[in-house]
Amino acid sequence: MKILTTVKKVVDVELNIHVKDGAIVEEGLQYVINAWDENAVETAVRLKESKGAETTLVSIGSGDHTEMIRKCYAMGIDNGIHVEDPAVDKADASIYARVLQNVCEKGGYDLVITGKQAQDTDAGQTGIMLAEYLGMPCVSNVIAVEVMDEKRIQVSRAGDAGTEIVEMTLPAVITVDVSINEPRLPQMRGIMMAKKKGIAKMDLAALGTSADEVGAAAPRSEVSEYMASQKRKGGRKFEGDAADVTAQVVQLLATEARVF
Repeated sequence: MKILTTVKKVVDVELNIHVKDGAIVEEGLQYVINAWDENAVETAVRLKESKGAETTLVSIGSGDHTEMIRKCYAMGIDNGIHVEDPAVDKADASIYARVLQNVCEKGGYDLVITGKQAQDTDAGQTGIMLAEYLGMPCVSNVIAVEVMDEKRIQVSRAGDAGTEIVEMTLPAVITVDVSINEPRLPQMRGIMMAKKKGIAKMDLAALGTSADEVGAAAPRSEVSEYMASQKRKGGRKFEGDAADVTAQVVQLLATEARVF
């Protein structure tokens, strides 16, 4: 089985992010692996360990992705691809999916594993769009994967009414939730071995496509403005007789909060 997993480089949302003039202040930002993508990597590595799968990851975007990809190598991923092209610097989910479509078709993968969403946009669309472009079955929000045979897998997904069990025919695409596993911490031996492994660098031309073909010339969506979240107002403390306090609270709920 050949597995492809996607990894996105995102701003570390655990740190304070500042907004000025409708844009994110770049100074002092730190970048990390998207949290859901770490779970996708761990899922792929576990299938490698249990079923002998060949694992490849792909990351799209400008800048240095070396450290991030090598971390995935240290976790157990076999091969890494970095797609870097100025045409996709401001890509939306549809463009990312089109680029990934070309990666998938070039590599002939049996199973594509993506994170359910990215922590910078929370859109949760790329994996599902990719499956549509590839004409493959897709299950989202997956919390467990079981390989039945060379052509079939069984997945569990968190549905609205409980856990849903779905049998899929390969090739297929799944998007995984963070509850599927606990990503491992790379061991020193893996970290040292990861430093020796190469990373395949590709642009759109190397993938056999172009900016027009992936839709980069006319994105279907774009971020028009960033706005800092409003600071919560301080709470109000009431003291005194219970009946009087209750009357005050009800009055404020009706006149200020307007919940009645």
